[in-house]
Amino acid sequence: MRRINYLKDLIKNIDRILLILPAIFAVISIVMIESTVYDGELVLSRDVIIQFVAYIIGFVAMFVMLLFDYHQYMSITKILYVLSVIFMLLVYTPLGIEQYGSRAWISLGVTTFQPCEIVKITFVLIFAKYLSEHSWELLKFKGLVKAVIIAAPLILLVLVEDMGNALVITFMMIIMIYAAGVNGKIYWGCAAAVCASLPVVYMLMADHQRARIDAFLNPNDLSLNANYQVWHSKIAIGSGGFFGKGLFQGEQKSLNYLPVANSDFIFAVICEELGFIGGGAVIGLYGLFMYRIVKIATKAKDTYGYLIVIGLGSMFFFQIFENIGMTMGIMPVTGITLPFISSGGTSVIMNMIALGIIISVGIRSKIINF
Repeated sequence: MRRINYLKDLIKNIDRILLILPAIFAVISIVMIESTVYDGELVLSRDVIIQFVAYIIGFVAMFVMLLFDYHQYMSITKILYVLSVIFMLLVYTPLGIEQYGSRAWISLGVTTFQPCEIVKITFVLIFAKYLSEHSWELLKFKGLVKAVIIAAPLILLVLVEDMGNALVITFMMIIMIYAAGVNGKIYWGCAAAVCASLPVVYMLMADHQRARIDAFLNPNDLSLNANYQVWHSKIAIGSGGFFGKGLFQGEQKSLNYLPVANSDFIFAVICEELGFIGGGAVIGLYGLFMYRIVKIATKAKDTYGYLIVIGLGSMFFFQIFENIGMTMGIMPVTGITLPFISSGGTSVIMNMIALGIIISVGIRSKIINF
């Protein structure tokens, strides 16, 4: 009887909007991925099948995660840290494969997955525990440096394999440290020092990473591959006008001018076919999504839960902003996908797991006895 009442409390206190939004994103995702392979008739492509299956698995995983009390993760953070390092190193074994110019994927035969997608979530659980237990240390410079040192190994491991996801985790770290109550003067002083060191960071980047920065700083140079991609992305967005050319009627992707249309530049496909109305609606849905996450964070009953939601919420925000900004040319091309909509089974499942953890915090902020 007690377990039944507990389950009733869980169901009663679930944020229903955060359950509905992934379902809406799933429909948008599958329809738009289908549009990228549409050739006069509907095609049940491999990407569409994988996305559909990923969403089924993702919804199951989300419900499993929200059943767990998030406090349980505090006792296994050391294990999560070790497993995260092992996952990242697996790409250098025979299981690892190279795609899109970097060795950051593991082959499972029928599909592939990126270990860094898992590490983004484990990083938040690990770092949130550390910050919640050492927040008082952040009032001093030494404490801030120590927090960065704790986060650095995972960030560097990801950076070697994928600059885009390394930027995501770095952004998460910065926001989580700020949310944990760092000394403002020290924080902004360090931020200024980091900005001043960016030229050195640029010199240490790999050639293909510097090429993306060069393209962003020289947007009119179409000889740079990244600018060619963004140029056609902006053409697609602009040509959609207010109402769009119609579903499945996009020209940039059908003529193969728009690269990675089903993933990196799927927002451009949405805007070309559904216009300003369609693109604006997607942004509006993401706005509602982020609002509900922030609301859960502000109502969290403890620092650990608060930092988990802030960390995972900042992950979603950065990926949404970077991907959409990238398609418009206001952010550099990094290969970061649009959460829930871009093609990618691993990304969908991990995003659903992250959302399940966020909802778990929200549920337990309302249940008094847990």
